[in-house]
Amino acid sequence: MYRKHLRNLTVAAMVAALYVLFTWLAAVLGLSSQPIQLRFSEALCILPYFTPAAIPGLFIGCLLSNLLTGAVIWDIVFGSLATLIGALGTYALRRHSWLTPLPPIAANAIIIPLVIAYSTLPADAVTLPLLLGYAATVGIGELLSCGLLGLLLLHLLDKHRHALFGE
Repeated sequence: MYRKHLRNLTVAAMVAALYVLFTWLAAVLGLSSQPIQLRFSEALCILPYFTPAAIPGLFIGCLLSNLLTGAVIWDIVFGSLATLIGALGTYALRRHSWLTPLPPIAANAIIIPLVIAYSTLPADAVTLPLLLGYAATVGIGELLSCGLLGLLLLHLLDKHRHALFGE
């Protein structure tokens, strides 16, 4: 029992560290601040497919990334919650590998446009077309990072799932 808890804690810590590293890499390359954000770290949101230990790792990794990259408080809080919701959804869909990227894509495409709009504009300037535009750009970025890169990662890791994640 102790070994399983230690393994889960280690997996969560490694996922959090990788999330921070990949977020930093995308920021350094200037990919995370474009209209269509490509965040390599979002590919890791498929990891709950393999183990529930990835869920707290993703949440903590996102929280730390947002803190370390100077995100606004709303992004720190709600961006991290979007990642947590996405990770929980991925775990819930773990029996259907092709569907696992959908919860993080949806959570981010719904929550992050609100964060962007309300943290950068006066409330009376936020309109439905503006939110839909933000949702489109965030959604495209998520489709690329979580959908495309995430599914590629899932299928690469699936061959070694027992060695990497146990069970």
